Amino acid sequence: MGREQLSIAVPSPFRCPISMEVMKSPVSLCTGVTYDRSSIQHWLESGHDTCPATMQVLPSKHLVPNLTLQRLIHLWLLHHHHSSLNSPSSSSSSTPSISSEQVRIFVDTIQGENGGQLGGQLDCHEYLAKIVDFAKVRDENRRFLAHSESFVEVIVSFLCKSVEIEVLELVVRVLYLIMSQKGVEERVNRLIFGSNNQKYFTSICLLLLEGSLSSKIESVRILESLASDSESKRRIAEKEDLVSVLFDLLSSDNADTADLHDAILSCFISVSGSRFGKSKIIRLGLVRVLSERLSNHNTKTSTAEKSLKLLSVAASCGEGRSTISEDSKQCAAAVVERLMKAGTEDAVAVLWGMCCLHGDRKVKDVVVKSNGVTKLLLVMQSEYCEGHVRRMCAELLKVLRDGFKSAASGGLGLGRYETKSTHIMPC
Repeated sequence: MGREQLSIAVPSPFRCPISMEVMKSPVSLCTGVTYDRSSIQHWLESGHDTCPATMQVLPSKHLVPNLTLQRLIHLWLLHHHHSSLNSPSSSSSSTPSISSEQVRIFVDTIQGENGGQLGGQLDCHEYLAKIVDFAKVRDENRRFLAHSESFVEVIVSFLCKSVEIEVLELVVRVLYLIMSQKGVEERVNRLIFGSNNQKYFTSICLLLLEGSLSSKIESVRILESLASDSESKRRIAEKEDLVSVLFDLLSSDNADTADLHDAILSCFISVSGSRFGKSKIIRLGLVRVLSERLSNHNTKTSTAEKSLKLLSVAASCGEGRSTISEDSKQCAAAVVERLMKAGTEDAVAVLWGMCCLHGDRKVKDVVVKSNGVTKLLLVMQSEYCEGHVRRMCAELLKVLRDGFKSAASGGLGLGRYETKSTHIMPC
């Protein structure tokens, strides 16, 4: 990228007289000659007191931004980019011929001369759309953007500015595309959590409420990436409005939002890594929503697996176990139904936590009535059953059978329980 991509005829006024490259930040001396800022600053800091082009002694070394020329250069770069995309040679290639110079101009123009304020005539949507097109093509392009000076900082800054939702969607798309690049996640985390600026999360909430489905999914994926340590997990969980919006979206029953539900479940799994986050989502009614997802036969496998993972997290604390017990009729039955279908290990962990650790009688009763003993035996005989899962199954069977033997005729009902799979024996 860079000079080799700018082998086309560049108008001479656009080139810096010192570097002979397209100027990124054109500034003029008192002699009226314009240079690229970095080049002329290096010249002056080297001890020179003359204009490089005219060799006139400078009565003043003050640099004046040439905003008109900067705008012309920017428009020329955009025109060149548009023309190259529509040329016959570029139609055979999927790579937009945007150069490092163009990206640098994008960043400089967005950042502006006043420390990051948006330019008055800047068409952010147009510029960001071109960057998104560039980033979508290949990993090399995304890596280039991620390592461009100040690029991540400038893009993240949009989240705390008052811009149109269409611009926010493009900002989130760019971040989502480069988030996996080395160092980006840490930089974004530091920028958002280090500033204590609530507008970052306000913008994400706005996208979750009013954005397109794809931008909602990308916003949730970014949140999941940000929840990288206990502190960031807690900070996200503390955002009342944000967590409530996520929970409302998860509770919505719409076939078109299956991928969004999947993303939110992954985010909640990350957030539940902190004690505060776990408690927060449980109090919102997580167990009920997960039970409904697991009871729905149309729920896709990945969603069922993540639902079981979250239930196993809930079953690891007293608050979660109490909620599961209260909703045992639907929740425990749904977990038993998913044995041998999806998330078997987490399903077993939920039942083991409730029956063996918590000794919940209501859950034991539901497991028995849902033919859970037979399914646990099937899990134990499965070739995919790992050692620790096998041990949990064995303990579950023991607890259930001990309960049967000690129960009165009106208890768990051992005497009345008959399995149709009498050929299955414990391992």
